[in-house]
Amino acid sequence: MVTPGVTVHVVPDAPALADAAAEWLAQRIARTPALTVLVATGQTPMGMYAQLAERVRAGTLDCSGVTAVQLDEYAGLPEGDPRSLRAWMLRSFVTPLGVQTVVPLLDPAAFTGRLAALGGLDVAVLGLGPNGHVGFNEPPSGPDAPTREVALTPESLRSNAAYWSGLTVPTRAVTAGMDVILGARETLLLVSGAHKCAILSEALDGPETPLVPASFLRRTALTVLADRDARP
Repeated sequence: MVTPGVTVHVVPDAPALADAAAEWLAQRIARTPALTVLVATGQTPMGMYAQLAERVRAGTLDCSGVTAVQLDEYAGLPEGDPRSLRAWMLRSFVTPLGVQTVVPLLDPAAFTGRLAALGGLDVAVLGLGPNGHVGFNEPPSGPDAPTREVALTPESLRSNAAYWSGLTVPTRAVTAGMDVILGARETLLLVSGAHKCAILSEALDGPETPLVPASFLRRTALTVLADRDARP
């Protein structure tokens, strides 16, 4: 049983997921042009970002007032490395949407201070990790886990290997903390694929537990968009 107040929409497939997610965020940007958005990378939100970019090119959506906040980053990469999550965010979200302001995740203290000065997050756009992580808040991560550097779990390393073309995946990362994520005024969780079905069920239907950090998202104004493979 999904927690009251949590909205779950199940769509047929990944293209429908991208359409629904783009419409959800476009409505909020139209309503609040200076929206502050925590931006996930990974494959699941890419269709959504492409749909939003189409609207920007067509002149039906203006994202120039949006502030993009980086969700996570591999530790130890040189600045400007194209494999970094910041570079991915710039390629997929910031540049195509014409976003002018970015809050990078470099130094946790500076990140937290800048975010506080902005008044916190309006929207957190998230994917769901194979072990229930959000950002790189690996289990166990409680709701008060701060922005910090973490060691990546074997599940995350295996999942991220697809993006590294046979190269060694960095074993440590910096992540926006659970406290930052849970402070968002609204949260959009995107989930696609049968391999996410069991962990999504744990996150939505199981107990709140640091062993499934995504389970704490039920404390937020949460909208879940999932395809039928992830939520039959």
